[in-house]
Amino acid sequence: MLTDAKIRKIKPDTNKKTPSKYSDTNGLQLHVFPTGRMTWIYAYRFQNKQRSLTLGSYPDVSLADARIKATEARKILNNGIDPNQAKKNNRIQLDGENSFRYVALEWHSKKAETWAVSTVKKIRTRLEKDIFPYIGDMEISTIEAPDLLAVIKRIEGRSPDTAKRALQECGAIFRYGMALGKNKHDPSQALTGLLLPIKQNHFAALTEPAQVGGLLRAIDGFTGSFVVKCALQLAPLFFVRIGELRTARWSDIDLDAAEWRYFITKTKQNHIVPLSTQAIAILKDLQQLTGQYEHVFIGGRDPKHPMSDAAINAALRRMGFSTKDEITGHGFRAMARTILHEQLGYERDVIEHQLAHAVPDSLGTAYNRTKFLKQRREMMQHWADYLNDLKQDVIPFPKNKRA
Repeated sequence: MLTDAKIRKIKPDTNKKTPSKYSDTNGLQLHVFPTGRMTWIYAYRFQNKQRSLTLGSYPDVSLADARIKATEARKILNNGIDPNQAKKNNRIQLDGENSFRYVALEWHSKKAETWAVSTVKKIRTRLEKDIFPYIGDMEISTIEAPDLLAVIKRIEGRSPDTAKRALQECGAIFRYGMALGKNKHDPSQALTGLLLPIKQNHFAALTEPAQVGGLLRAIDGFTGSFVVKCALQLAPLFFVRIGELRTARWSDIDLDAAEWRYFITKTKQNHIVPLSTQAIAILKDLQQLTGQYEHVFIGGRDPKHPMSDAAINAALRRMGFSTKDEITGHGFRAMARTILHEQLGYERDVIEHQLAHAVPDSLGTAYNRTKFLKQRREMMQHWADYLNDLKQDVIPFPKNKRA
């Protein structure tokens, strides 16, 4: 059986005049010519005669696509029709373009242009592992709700969260197919409410001022990597998602304008983080070490890559904080959200916009990167000053409500 890794290792035999043949499954073969050209062939017997059908060249036709074509050809053969003749007469499509797999991969390819690399890989793996083996070769128009439910329930037994994501992705694929005229309905809609409820995992966070002060002092005393220490110091000041913090680029930071502007891959929106004087001071110190590189927080092993996604939580554990019950890198967001509202009196809409959360207004606008920007600048400096007081073991009195 062939794999992409095996195919990449195949070398043409320049001493032969005929192609070398490598078998996959169910009659699919890869013919490698002395010139290096690779061609997919479906080998079969029709009316007691050995025949072959050309399916395309590798890598233009991938291994997965070649298997789809071979499966379609085999279906035609099982109906008593010569696949070669069917191809010549254009009576039957042999590229499987009406299969769920074909539509899903086309959808995935188009969406991948706007996704993060990690998201592209996760969704492709989920499709290949959990979906395609069961409904991948079915014509998308023939798939009904019970077919899809059986697939999703298999996943749910392992991970309810993964099952929910897989159902959402299948729904998007069916709707994409509808737009192309491949199918007339989306069976995922019939499964609404049938999956087990997902237990919400709230990230650990410290929200008591005295505890926050202790955390900040521990961060200042951190004896590990200077880059990680700076990331720990900036995490509570910025309260952005840790993935956004660790991949921050110097090209997005304007110290003179006191702004960090970047594109959030997760939510597909631009965002502005006003920089407090405290944040600018930390960044200027760090710039002397990493300013020549692309990323603000460079990796410990390779400065051409950003800091590891586990570095923040590992540092917190090293300082004695439980990332299960006390604080995680992501927990800085919950900490800021709670204290800014309950202790410092800021309106939730202002806080939510700084968190880059989608909060529809009266006009239905979900998020505007410049909305409340003046208030957010004031809030971010006030927040940094407040944290500095906590670090000095000074717990300020609650402030009056702010706009």
